[in-house]
Amino acid sequence: MINALPQAFGAQGSALANGATGTASVNLRGLGASRTLTLLNGRRLPYGSLNTAAPDINFIPAAMVKKVDILTGGASATYGSDAVAGVVNFVLDTDFEGVRLEGNYSFYQHDNSNSYIQDILGGFAADNPSQFTVPDGSTSDGESVDITAAFGGKLDNGRGHVMGFASFQNTKEVLQANRDYSQCALSTTNGGNDFTCAGSSTNQFTNILDLGSNLPTGLWARVDPTTDEFVERNFVSDTFNYNPYNHFQRPNERYSFGTFANYDINPYVNAYGEFMFMDNQTNSQIAPSGVFGYGVTGGNGGINCDNPFLSAQQVDFICTSRGAAGDDIAGIGDVLFLRRNVEGGNRNNDIRHTTYRGVIGLQGTIGDSPWGYDISAVYANVHRSEVYNNDLSISKLSKALYAVDDGTGNIVCAVNADADPNNDDAACAPYDIFSGAGPSDAAVNYIVNPLFRDGDVKQTVVTAKTFADLADYGVVSPMAEEGIKVAFGVEYRRDSLDSNPDSNFQSGDGAGQGGPTNPIAGSQEVYDYFAEVNAPLIEGYEGVESLGVDLAYRRSNYDAVSSDAYKIGVEYAPVEDIRFRGSFQRAVRAANIFELFSTQSIGLFDLTQGSNGIYDPCAGTTPTATAAQCANTGVTAAQYGSIADNPAGQFNTLTGGNPDLEPETADTYTIGFVATPSMIPGLTVSLDYFDITVEDLVGTVPQELALDTCLETGDTFFCSLVNRGNGGTLWAGQTGYIVATNINTGSLSTSGFDLLASYALDLDARGGIDFDYVGTMLESLETKPLPNSTGADIFDCVGYYGGSCASGGGTEVANGASPEYRHKASMTWADAEGLFSVTGTWRHFSEVEIAGGDDGTINGVLDAQNYFDLSGSWNATDYMSLRLGVNNVLDEDPPLSSVVGTAPGNGNTYPQVYDALGRYIFMGATFDF
Repeated sequence: MINALPQAFGAQGSALANGATGTASVNLRGLGASRTLTLLNGRRLPYGSLNTAAPDINFIPAAMVKKVDILTGGASATYGSDAVAGVVNFVLDTDFEGVRLEGNYSFYQHDNSNSYIQDILGGFAADNPSQFTVPDGSTSDGESVDITAAFGGKLDNGRGHVMGFASFQNTKEVLQANRDYSQCALSTTNGGNDFTCAGSSTNQFTNILDLGSNLPTGLWARVDPTTDEFVERNFVSDTFNYNPYNHFQRPNERYSFGTFANYDINPYVNAYGEFMFMDNQTNSQIAPSGVFGYGVTGGNGGINCDNPFLSAQQVDFICTSRGAAGDDIAGIGDVLFLRRNVEGGNRNNDIRHTTYRGVIGLQGTIGDSPWGYDISAVYANVHRSEVYNNDLSISKLSKALYAVDDGTGNIVCAVNADADPNNDDAACAPYDIFSGAGPSDAAVNYIVNPLFRDGDVKQTVVTAKTFADLADYGVVSPMAEEGIKVAFGVEYRRDSLDSNPDSNFQSGDGAGQGGPTNPIAGSQEVYDYFAEVNAPLIEGYEGVESLGVDLAYRRSNYDAVSSDAYKIGVEYAPVEDIRFRGSFQRAVRAANIFELFSTQSIGLFDLTQGSNGIYDPCAGTTPTATAAQCANTGVTAAQYGSIADNPAGQFNTLTGGNPDLEPETADTYTIGFVATPSMIPGLTVSLDYFDITVEDLVGTVPQELALDTCLETGDTFFCSLVNRGNGGTLWAGQTGYIVATNINTGSLSTSGFDLLASYALDLDARGGIDFDYVGTMLESLETKPLPNSTGADIFDCVGYYGGSCASGGGTEVANGASPEYRHKASMTWADAEGLFSVTGTWRHFSEVEIAGGDDGTINGVLDAQNYFDLSGSWNATDYMSLRLGVNNVLDEDPPLSSVVGTAPGNGNTYPQVYDALGRYIFMGATFDF
């Protein structure tokens, strides 16, 4: 509904798996979902989850939405903090009367016919059929069913009204295995001119990484499952294709219900209340966990030379060659093992959000005066529980890998064979990763360790406002007919968060987590005072049909900081046919609880792949950066030319909160016009220019910027953020990382034009045709990472994708792709009696180049995309209406790239931007009684 609009950019949603929050959010203007204020019936929604401040719009019952009001541009003076990019207000049909039953069914259908990708897959499938297949022909999946029942009616002869609804939705999964263009993780070959399949070094059969390059084969080796020997690694075949396991659409099951009531206590007091509940369960699945660079000493690797799972050749290869033997542990700090736990099943995160929200209030007029009032209190609670299944325990891995002979020919864990009874672990089963036979069921069961997290987000909002039309007091401009309207109010808001991961999450014991998940506990209180004035100045004069101003001011006092937001708007209509408008607004966004209080910890980020297929400029046998440049980042002369790259493109970063953050401030300028020419009845055209600049941006120094700047300049500040680990890597273990903790950084800005047009053509007895168009032309979407950034450090993402334009460049903005021009144009025919209607829609996205500009490679450009949709409805009877439609009628494949990374990337594309799953076929029926 929202993301189809040109003003909305990619955000969290059901098409994301790795990096998914389990929620859905709105990102207006590409400034980040936390800078878009989301309202329900004009009131703020709470944080969406324990890991995102953006409200979860899954809470909105789609069948009960009456309209969606979208205000783009700063609106903090009217609505408070977070309304930097704009406001989305979902207005429900709380006045509904009668009984309604509504059902909808939808699914995706796609014809796998991408011959280019299928040829690539065919070659890999011939050599490795266990990991590669070639999806071919038609496939249908992703079925979704939702049912809503609603009732409404008047109470006590019209003094009151009550409405209620209950809904259920069930959506099935879509796996990347079921689309040819997502079946394998793409990389590049032939100098970047062609795609190939790649993946992770953590393979089905063990790969060995020696950070000291002391293996007989140098840096890398692998297990040959046919001979149980260590041999040289083949970088084409010895990677793991993780894509087929990953969700392209997450499954979910959701129950929700709500009631809305109001009652006139007397002519001056109307009491109202709202109560809503949602229980939403989803599952985010990615590829199996594994030994991601560990050994008998955990992250420091190593293996005991008397390990009975090692063959004689393997002992010579890894121990004898370096002078180790017997019970020596060879390769501590250097030798890391990488093996995918394919026997243990896929990692999946069962995420459950249970949300309660209640509103009570009084509204009316103060006696017989022109003054109205509205006093309300809102309380919301979002409870998130999650169980992360099938991950491996690093501590248990270390014990299970450390296998020995107990002296009687039995292979046991060393902790159960040594002289110390205090470290015994009766459940420990030795883990064999050195043969083609693979580990025992007992070992797999032992090393798997579920992780748990539980917590609550709470919000309390109390608002009191009064408003009046001062015309009753004679406060009217001498040249106007309408009076000046004013509103004043106060608001108290408290947001709190309490996230409680279990000890395994907190310790970082999950092998596939990329680091610890730390608890977060904090709260934030704010007291707001606001005022608004709408003043018609001139009305009904020749050359000045109307002229008026809008003024607003809001003072916000937080626990430690204060901020001011204000607005000045002017509207001028020389004649009835055209109205000009312009405004300046100062908006603010206070740092949220995550940005303030998150514990610092190691996580993952994506680097941009170079044309040589390498991500880290200092990695590989022929690094793209010079030895002197790499030395700036901590690479030694001995390490240069022998640092292992991560073929998955993911590297370590240290992130975390900062309680001393200042609020962001944004200045928004808009100017435009609305024309309804009387000479063309039914035509409305509006054109607006917008310019938004956010200063004191809450973010981080972008990891890629820190690395690149250190390489190029040797600047002490940037180089201090780059910490090379063992072997010079930024990913093997957690000793290497780039620091990216929260600070008030530089600025984020955007500008462009919105064009809207509608035309209603009356065909008399043949009905009528409505034409609608909404388009956005971006002029800039620029990030200045630091206050003193200049030149190439400042990046404008208009017309680009990937790199900092996908990751957000140190902010939580993650748009994926930012086309310069987008539009949605539709034409609807309806018969004269209102029984039938047919709508055709054209959605267009202009092409985008890879961040930095088209380099002539296959990743250089994502072509322009055009999608055509068709839908129809039939009011079959007075109480029954039917509808049917198809989005992406032509079944267009999404644009593909090997550098999209994880969220917002998924399946070699950006599924929250483009149509990634083929045709979307939907149908439904509504019964009103």
